[in-house]
Amino acid sequence: MTPAIDLLKKAKSEFRIHSYEHDPKSASYGLEAAEKLGLEPARVFKTLLACSEKNELLVAVVPVTGSLDLKALAHAAKVKKADMADPAAAQRATGYLVGGISPLGQKKRLRTFIDDSAQSLSSLFVSAGRRGLEVELAPQALAEHTAGSFAPIGRG
Repeated sequence: MTPAIDLLKKAKSEFRIHSYEHDPKSASYGLEAAEKLGLEPARVFKTLLACSEKNELLVAVVPVTGSLDLKALAHAAKVKKADMADPAAAQRATGYLVGGISPLGQKKRLRTFIDDSAQSLSSLFVSAGRRGLEVELAPQALAEHTAGSFAPIGRG
């Protein structure tokens, strides 16, 4: 199991695990998950890490069909500026490999922002902490287990 799944089990949260055969040549891990699991892509979210001007790492959870609006994330986090984090720093802080970073069960608790489009869904899918492994849970459960807040941080 992964730290993300362990966290959900320990919290006795309602969730489902979905796995698929990951193709290392896949251009987009999130879109690959949607395709291989036969999911509506708008329900599959990717976990991205950004870095503020104060070197604070921020977690952004946005639909795989769009991209992260860094200005909107900075506004939500009440910082001046946010840029994409260095992949090595993201891996060190979360304990997960890029492409399999879960917003759940990270090594270090980082401020987390979930695109507000998630609130209209009954459930969403995020990485369970490994490429080829997704966890399905309610948006409110994701916010609760990450101490995350909803904000309009996604684009397109």
